[in-house]
Amino acid sequence: MKKRSKRYKSLLNSKMKEKKLKANEVIDLIKKNSNSKFDESIDISLRINIKQSKGGDFSLRTVVKLPNGSGKKEKIAVLCDPDKIEEAKKSGADIVGSDDLIEKVASGKINFTKLICTPSMMGKVGKHGKILGPKGLMPNPKLGTVSNDITKAVNDLKTGLVEIRNDKDGNLASTIGRKSFSADKLLENFNYFIESIKKEKPDTIKGELIKNIFLTSTMGISYKIGAK
Repeated sequence: MKKRSKRYKSLLNSKMKEKKLKANEVIDLIKKNSNSKFDESIDISLRINIKQSKGGDFSLRTVVKLPNGSGKKEKIAVLCDPDKIEEAKKSGADIVGSDDLIEKVASGKINFTKLICTPSMMGKVGKHGKILGPKGLMPNPKLGTVSNDITKAVNDLKTGLVEIRNDKDGNLASTIGRKSFSADKLLENFNYFIESIKKEKPDTIKGELIKNIFLTSTMGISYKIGAK
């Protein structure tokens, strides 16, 4: 039988399975129980209704700009024409390149977590979709990662723009901050995130879009939200 640590057993005692907790109550519990030495992320998981009355299953892919940021540190690369290299460097990007960056991508040397591309370079980067796609790094105009406004695109990613995408079963997950955030900031991010998802509901889906909501921390247990 697998042994459980004292910390894990202590967390289980605070789960309160039968009680329907509000978001602010769950956030308070998570912050109280996040007692690891590092700044744990506070993560949200949703189960959404993807069954449409007409057509195939609904697929949600969008971005949400959290009002207080996500606290996640992104390593951003910018792929642009040579005449925009200087602008990209001043934007705060971690890696900047043109054809040289394309060569690194082609060889599998990917040491960044987000890739921003100018429209003029999409023709070149598109050839490497099989490398970037599985890693979730393929630039996409709808996700704010294809833009001529490099400074804005970098700033958005640095200050809390998070990508949302559901799997085939209707599950999606994201972060809404860190345990070092105040409870008020986490609650504001939570409410904004939920309202943003609700706005994506198509007319072809009957009933509520969001079925279940759970919150947890990196090293914590999951709590179900009963009401906002």
